[in-house]
Amino acid sequence: FVELLGRVREGGLAAFEHADVPFERLVEELSPARSLSRHPLFQVMLTVQNTADPVLELPGVTVTASAGAAPAAKFDLDVAVSERYTTDGAPAGLTGDVTGAADLFTAGTVTRLADRLLRVLATVAAEPTARLSDVDVLDPAERRQVLSDWNPAVDVAPAGTLPSVFAARAAATPAAIALVDGDARLSYAELDARSNRVARLLVDRGVRPEDLVAVQMSRSADLVVALLGVLKAGAGYLPIDPAYPAERVAFMLADARPALLLTDLSEVPDSDAPVEVPGLLLDHPAYVIYTSGSTGTPKGVVVSHRNVMTLLAATAEQFAFGADDVWTWFHSFAFDFSVWELWGALLHGGTVVVVPFDVSRSPADFWDLLVRERVTVLNQTPSAFYQLTPAPSDLRVVVFGGEALDPARLTAWWDRGVQLVNMYGITETTVHVTYRLLDGPVSGSVIGRGLPGLRVFVLDERLQPVPVGVAGEMYVSGAQLARGYAGRAGLTSSRFVASPFGAGERMYRSGDRARWTADGDLVFEGRSDDQVKVRGFRIEPGEIE
Repeated sequence: FVELLGRVREGGLAAFEHADVPFERLVEELSPARSLSRHPLFQVMLTVQNTADPVLELPGVTVTASAGAAPAAKFDLDVAVSERYTTDGAPAGLTGDVTGAADLFTAGTVTRLADRLLRVLATVAAEPTARLSDVDVLDPAERRQVLSDWNPAVDVAPAGTLPSVFAARAAATPAAIALVDGDARLSYAELDARSNRVARLLVDRGVRPEDLVAVQMSRSADLVVALLGVLKAGAGYLPIDPAYPAERVAFMLADARPALLLTDLSEVPDSDAPVEVPGLLLDHPAYVIYTSGSTGTPKGVVVSHRNVMTLLAATAEQFAFGADDVWTWFHSFAFDFSVWELWGALLHGGTVVVVPFDVSRSPADFWDLLVRERVTVLNQTPSAFYQLTPAPSDLRVVVFGGEALDPARLTAWWDRGVQLVNMYGITETTVHVTYRLLDGPVSGSVIGRGLPGLRVFVLDERLQPVPVGVAGEMYVSGAQLARGYAGRAGLTSSRFVASPFGAGERMYRSGDRARWTADGDLVFEGRSDDQVKVRGFRIEPGEIE
């Protein structure tokens, strides 16, 4: 702080040497972006009054100063302080006012800003050699609020591995419909038997836990059979969308090194005896999904059975999914939203309706399918959902994910008896991280709070919590964190970092920005990667097109 104080003093004294420069000339030279909503050069003003208070003496009258009406805000934030002295002229501190523009700040926000300013000043006055980055603007209550009150530590127990929980469902309701694919309908018993055959084939080919089996098939009932068979064999599946370019497929196969590639079920034997895989643990891989590569080289995220089953256990209370629910399988199985659609349905004893590719591209045909199959649980990206028109149906839950949501575009859906839920998620933290029930219009892309068992922190560059209303980077800790990136220990250690808020815990650095609202909801603010900083050179006109 001492260094900063000296630097400010030098800058202030240097500025006085140019006090005669006309304001209009300054604006002309700097040429800032102009807007009628703000001052062109600065938005926060600090004024220090260090002159003696005027004294008005009138014969026979005692005159005292009295505060008038609150002034109109000339800037976004106006801080005015005055020096005070004792009767004998000794310094007696500062008094002042903080005025905020009412269209930008509530009175509570301005009060919090003033309180934080006082707290920072008290800290640096007591320890002037402190590093500025070590000065905490949060009081203990605020720190406890963002770290604990809105992030309670909850233990969520997974019910078992994916194949063991499915086996229990199949045994309990063997005749219930598990899969609908056009005119084809598979019961739980039939899906169990057919997936056993796939598992037997893979085990006979030497597949074991910790192995990967690449699956390259179109969205169909056979694909569900194949994926379940891979899991029953103890392996994790590597989804390869048939629409992927050949170069991407070659990269994934070379990078992940799967034991086998499964493209159809033509060689599956007739035997449907259950396959017992000794030693299949919750921490063995269930799947490896590759990121899009939009922010660099695609990387395979290793997700365990524990991660998936913890997700399903954490959402059980919020959604009350059950055997009567009918889910759509709308998304590519190489997109982790499909993990929620497939296993959320089957491991709760519900029904999965396969959405053909052409139907998924036609809002009218898709809506007809929803009505015809009496779908109750719909999982959609916002951009796809905006195209649907509300109509009578059996829908009871709509889960949004994968993109930022604009609640203003849901106006037609309010008061229709459908539970609308916005969920934010990351592949590295197993599909969903936060949830927010939307029961009316809200401002911004509100994503709510972390699921039970997850803690979501909004931190600065030094891994310290930021105040309410301030944007920071989201970090996530809890049992849904993936094992890491396949074959990339260095990258894993740079994104899955030690948590300063829990002994032995890891946090995932999301790269996404958010802020807390005063009510304890998170609002998504975009990717940190979108903020590209370019420094150190200048491009002259005409140098580039």
